[in-house]
Amino acid sequence: MSAYLNGMIDLPWWGYVLVTLVLTHITIASVTIFLHRAQAHRALDLHPVASHFFRFWLWFTTATVTKAWVAIHRKHHAKCETTEDPHSPQIFGIRKVLWQGAELYRAEAKVQATLDRYGHGTPDDWLERNLYTPHTFAGILILLAIQLVLFGPIGLTIWAVQMIWIPFFAAGVINGIGHFWGYRNFACEDASTNIVPWGILIGGEELHNNHHAYGSSAKLSNRWYEFDIGWAYIRALELLGLASVKKVAPKVRWGEIKHFCDTDLLHAIITHRYDVMTRYSRIMQKVYTQELEKLRGVLAENLPEMRDIRRWLNRDQNELQASEQARLQSVLSRSEQLRTLYQMRQDLVSVWGRSTASREQLVRQLQDWCQKAEASGIAALSQFSLKLRCYA
Repeated sequence: MSAYLNGMIDLPWWGYVLVTLVLTHITIASVTIFLHRAQAHRALDLHPVASHFFRFWLWFTTATVTKAWVAIHRKHHAKCETTEDPHSPQIFGIRKVLWQGAELYRAEAKVQATLDRYGHGTPDDWLERNLYTPHTFAGILILLAIQLVLFGPIGLTIWAVQMIWIPFFAAGVINGIGHFWGYRNFACEDASTNIVPWGILIGGEELHNNHHAYGSSAKLSNRWYEFDIGWAYIRALELLGLASVKKVAPKVRWGEIKHFCDTDLLHAIITHRYDVMTRYSRIMQKVYTQELEKLRGVLAENLPEMRDIRRWLNRDQNELQASEQARLQSVLSRSEQLRTLYQMRQDLVSVWGRSTASREQLVRQLQDWCQKAEASGIAALSQFSLKLRCYA
């Protein structure tokens, strides 16, 4: 009787840890491959066998409704870092999103307008209509019963870990820390960051800035030192005939300096616009620092404020609050170089911004920008312009 109460499978302590890690990792893989890359962004197509497995596993282990998850995530991209973003730490605060991210998901899942507008193209078959959506929590209750039979009381602990794994790591860490702390390869319009360069524990989702730069890419790693385990799984599925990749992020390629801008150069710059702005920020960083040091005596010797100014110089005007714009303009009025660099940044962004200009007009605008940069007398700006002419 006691053996029965202790479960059908008896493992050493590390065995239970290993089982828990394997089960939660399968769930993470299901989220990143099926929900995120395949369903939300259509970055790959899955064979019906793989698709049904992932969908079943998510119902079985997380009570996730595909349409709701996909709709909320798409809205996040469409309204990122605004008051309509379902889970931005820039709006709700990092503590709220990190520790109560799942609650934000549940609240948004009740908004029918979100489901209707952003949930298109998700599964709508007999299983979805009659099992997965109406009986959301049946799967995790069946999972609890099975794990109690297999492992006894420790099965409850394994089940509890599974229940908090996705709400914490996916809804909390990725949506919270992934928009708050980390490094950035690309100067996106949002605050997305790469938490660490090795995406293993959370299936590659740690590379969140890369994802926001190229949302429809099936591969989240971008630099040579980055690793996306989700991409490794996708490649394995491809070899088995269970997946077909539709799109990956374009690689930056370099050619000879083009002294006269053309449509090919314009297309390359628009395609790699986040890389362009990241390089602009890095090349200008030394000039920013030097100019701000000269102004230190004029401004209050406030290092946090100086850090804020450097950050604002790398943002678009419409991304700053009125008070931030006022403080930045006060600084720019005291430095011609900073004023020039900031205005040139805004002018460059306008090349790929929403415009009614024709392609020929945009090419002329780009040519004028490069000529102005190279005639500015600012070495860093001239250097960047020559690099800009090499995009291919």
